[in-house]
Amino acid sequence: MKLSQFTTLTFDCYGTLIDWETGLYNALQPLFEMAGGSFEKSDAMTAFRKAEGPAQEYDPNMLYRDLLAAVHREIANQMGLDASEEMHQNFARSIEYWPAFPDSVDALQYLKQHYKLVILSNVDNVGFTYSNRHLQVEFDAVYTAEDIGSYKPNRGNFHHMLSKLAELGIEKKNILHTAQSLYHDMVPATELGFSTCWIDRRAGEKDSGATPPVNQKVDVDWRFVSLADMVNAHKAEICSD
Repeated sequence: MKLSQFTTLTFDCYGTLIDWETGLYNALQPLFEMAGGSFEKSDAMTAFRKAEGPAQEYDPNMLYRDLLAAVHREIANQMGLDASEEMHQNFARSIEYWPAFPDSVDALQYLKQHYKLVILSNVDNVGFTYSNRHLQVEFDAVYTAEDIGSYKPNRGNFHHMLSKLAELGIEKKNILHTAQSLYHDMVPATELGFSTCWIDRRAGEKDSGATPPVNQKVDVDWRFVSLADMVNAHKAEICSD
């Protein structure tokens, strides 16, 4: 296979295009200050993922901004802190300030010249609107958990996207699913027969960060440690043709 054989890139957003771990860690600082100390980023991300997954399973229809507030509330409870509702809501609103990865804007602008770009994300529509301002590109389609009524890795999210893209004349064989999370994206995408490109943003890290670990081998078609590396591989490929 070649990267250039596809017409459409379907992206996860958070962890792939938006540096959500930096955004989450920054937004958790008021809680840590309330606790009277500092916490390592890895510990903070572990606390987040242990609270986020159960909340998504408990109420898959919950808007992501409400889920973020619920996650913050659970982390505060686990720390024995009586955090205010204002703190919970401030954490939920922090998505507006989560930064793009340094290579995201330039890479997306390049890829836009060669592919249709599609988002499949565990977020609500308002939250993605904020993030898209940081990404500075117009996506050809956006499918959110709010639209679908469930959160990845639910396979229904991928089926929903396929159905909608089929209406636009885009077949699965022409799609390359591109994402960072093995748990939320690479495992279900490979299971469903997508071609896959793993953007391994956490290469060299000791743990899985804000996403649950995967204790199985995942046979992805491409692996890059950044979106910029994917772009460079595409450029090299088309230059050699």
